[in-house]
Amino acid sequence: MLPHSDYYDEHAADFVEHTLTVDMTRLYEPFLEHIPMGGRILDAGCGSGRDTRAFLAQGYEVVAMDASAKMVEAAAALTGQPVLHTRFQEIEWIEDFDGIWACASLLHVPRAEIGDVWRRLIRALKPSAVGFMSFKKGKGESLRNGRFFNDYDEQELRALIEQQEALNLLRLWITGDVRKGREQEQWINAVVRRVRCDGW
Repeated sequence: MLPHSDYYDEHAADFVEHTLTVDMTRLYEPFLEHIPMGGRILDAGCGSGRDTRAFLAQGYEVVAMDASAKMVEAAAALTGQPVLHTRFQEIEWIEDFDGIWACASLLHVPRAEIGDVWRRLIRALKPSAVGFMSFKKGKGESLRNGRFFNDYDEQELRALIEQQEALNLLRLWITGDVRKGREQEQWINAVVRRVRCDGW
């Protein structure tokens, strides 16, 4: 099996083709309602750059990052701005962002590493800032079509969030996959707020 970044390097063109035009408006709204106009957003695992482009068009400042070099290239070409070639495990920002958007990206982080990644993301949020995340609905870790996935059901994701004392869960909800032919797949989405500023 390829590491997920290598998988996306090899399949970048197909991934961009199948995700670039997906309408994400219904997911943007519950996140952006908590972000001040012109606020600074980290698109963590930006993929094609689709969401970065949408946030930029609405007047937000966006820092985009991805672990795949080919996706970094694609996102930079789409958005017209630099994109960082960075893994979640390398994040070092401290209280830098009004919001973190991690759409369908944290699902590639193994459970053995998710705690460290959460701490890095929380630390990168400003006090009272918010984060969005989405996972495929399921249970446990698995390999599917050459990629690693870390799936959660509602109970597991709620419990994981509640373990983070610095976070408050604002909303958790399920949506169907909006890609053509994938409507039967379900996603669990969550918006959280950073409520503690100590311990870093």
